Amino acid sequence: MFKRLKGVFSRTKLSPEQSDSENEGIPPPSKPSTDQGENTKKDDPQKTEANKKAEPSPKDQEGVPEKAAKSSQTSQTEKSTEPAKATQQEQHQLNNRKEDAKTQNTTSQGFQTNEYADAQLQEIVRKMRERTTAYKEKLKDPVLSSPEGSPTACPMVKEAEAKPEEDHYCDMLCCKFKKPPLKKYMTYLKLPDSIDSYTDRRYVAWLMLVTVAYNWNCWFIPLRCVFPYQTPSNTIYWFAVDIICDICYLCDLLVFQPRVQFLRGGDIIVNKVEMKKFYHSTVKFRLDLISVLPFDVLYFFFGFNPAFRVNRMLKHNTFFEFNDRLEAILDKAYIYRVIRTTGYLLFILHINACLYYWASDYEGLGSTRWVYDGQGNMYLRCYYWAVRTLITIGGLPEPQTLFEIVFQLLNFFLGVFVFSSLIGQMRDVIGAATAGQNYYRSSMDNTVSYMNTYSIPKLVQNRVRTWYEYTWDSQGMLDESELLEQMPTKMQLAIAIDVNFAIVNKVDLFKGCDTQMIYDMLLRLKSIVYLPGDFVCKKGEIGREMYIIKQGEVQVLGGPDGTKVLVTLRAGAVFGEISLLAAGGGNRRTANVVAHGFANLFILDKKTLNEILVHYPDSEKLLMKKAKVLLKEKGKPPPGPPVQQPRGLASLFGQKQETPKLFKAMFGAKGKGGLAKLLQLKREQDIQVMSQITDSVKCWIEK
Repeated sequence: MFKRLKGVFSRTKLSPEQSDSENEGIPPPSKPSTDQGENTKKDDPQKTEANKKAEPSPKDQEGVPEKAAKSSQTSQTEKSTEPAKATQQEQHQLNNRKEDAKTQNTTSQGFQTNEYADAQLQEIVRKMRERTTAYKEKLKDPVLSSPEGSPTACPMVKEAEAKPEEDHYCDMLCCKFKKPPLKKYMTYLKLPDSIDSYTDRRYVAWLMLVTVAYNWNCWFIPLRCVFPYQTPSNTIYWFAVDIICDICYLCDLLVFQPRVQFLRGGDIIVNKVEMKKFYHSTVKFRLDLISVLPFDVLYFFFGFNPAFRVNRMLKHNTFFEFNDRLEAILDKAYIYRVIRTTGYLLFILHINACLYYWASDYEGLGSTRWVYDGQGNMYLRCYYWAVRTLITIGGLPEPQTLFEIVFQLLNFFLGVFVFSSLIGQMRDVIGAATAGQNYYRSSMDNTVSYMNTYSIPKLVQNRVRTWYEYTWDSQGMLDESELLEQMPTKMQLAIAIDVNFAIVNKVDLFKGCDTQMIYDMLLRLKSIVYLPGDFVCKKGEIGREMYIIKQGEVQVLGGPDGTKVLVTLRAGAVFGEISLLAAGGGNRRTANVVAHGFANLFILDKKTLNEILVHYPDSEKLLMKKAKVLLKEKGKPPPGPPVQQPRGLASLFGQKQETPKLFKAMFGAKGKGGLAKLLQLKREQDIQVMSQITDSVKCWIEK
């Protein structure tokens, strides 16, 4: 194989006669050869090629003028226009084809090769030459595009691009609006293999539908049993609604409840078989099963009597589960609690009204003054009687018979118990809803009482009231930490990340630090609200903490009188970091910082930061480097006035050098005072040295 490749790339140069004959399409003249010469060529083709290369050819001798001609032609073509370039490329391709033909003829004369491999090699050589030519043109004219062909698009991609997504529009009255396709609805409504009853909103919506069916049965079964509202003419409508409610019960029993996840030893079980077994082992399944038993078939024997559907009222577990799930997802759950408690009261009055009509019907309508007389709207009149009885308003007709007296006594006892229970429950609901507001009011009242006791000025009292009102309106509580302390650390961190991470992450000082270090710092930040005009820090104070602006603005004051606004800092800005990061400590504030409007700031003290950085040495090194840079920038003296250049002859001598500090100290006083002081210091130093020597000698003698 290597011999064949060598024969292809090391082509023999043909004589001028052979080249002319190949260009004209005429076979070259045959040379006389003997059998011995032919055998020699067959036995040793490599030697023959080497001899051919060694022999000088007229083509080599004429190489110099040909190269000169080619160079002149190249210079002319570079100056030519685009058509000339195209002609040159075509000519170059023809030359390449001729050389390929020469190579093929040479290889066929030299030795026999594999035709397929030879064709592949020739194709590779042709492509390489074309690519080389294209790159040369690219170097000459950079405006040309890249010779690499752009990849062709996949047929499937072309079809997808050719068929854009169809828009679905719905015409309604005079409006035309876009609606999502039916597939998206089906994907969203697809029932999952397991249902998380705490987070899945679709499950809550389904429970609401079952609750509506349950309330239908609870309210209308007693009504239809007692009042003559169900007649043969409208029975079909009552029966149709009952069938719809039964379908909801069956779907809940067979489809939804067996898919609800449950906990076992702290693990969430999502296996279908396990979930179904768990549901079948609960009391809820037994009640649900009893509630769907088809006692309605007794209609064929005893007629359409709603009393056969009383078992539908046993599905109360679903009703209470819906209440718990709905309260968990509502922002103001106390509103629903008030509505639910009111519903309980109305339902008890409804049952009492049905019982009163049944008792009146049992005694006979209008038979006595106590029973219902049969006039007006029967349900409203009976409901009015039930309200007055349960609330014990009084003013009702006295019962006449023993049955009426017993019924009335039971009503009074039941009314006192039920009504007092509902009123107490209502009080608890409203008290829980306003617990935070009551705490805020009590705290503010206690603070005002304290300030009045110690005769605090009215200006300070007004600022304290303003702080209470703004803090409550902005946060809904006075101290956020009291709420977060009840949660585990992981939940505190999750809430802190969602609320404050975006602000702290923008601080340039903490960029590049470990993310976990920033998380730990978020848990230690303290939020403080400053009123308009409050001093966050004053010039000359010892700095022990750093401030991060969460909301609002602060102004840095300076100038001779300390009232000039040097800079205004907004949300995400940091100040006081020099005092926090300085290793020596005792750094004093260099300017006054005042809150411009209401400002909510995060405070991080030095002790807390050091406790955090103990566990993050890399972040500590990075912060120390940044602290050194900040100290250098802050410590640079302000630029003084520009030095005036000497004029005239004084410019020839240059500027006078500053007097050394030692000479200033020696000759700072008038006359000889400075030198005399220096000599006095020298005498005192000699006396001190002599006393030390004397003490050492005494100690040596005593030993």
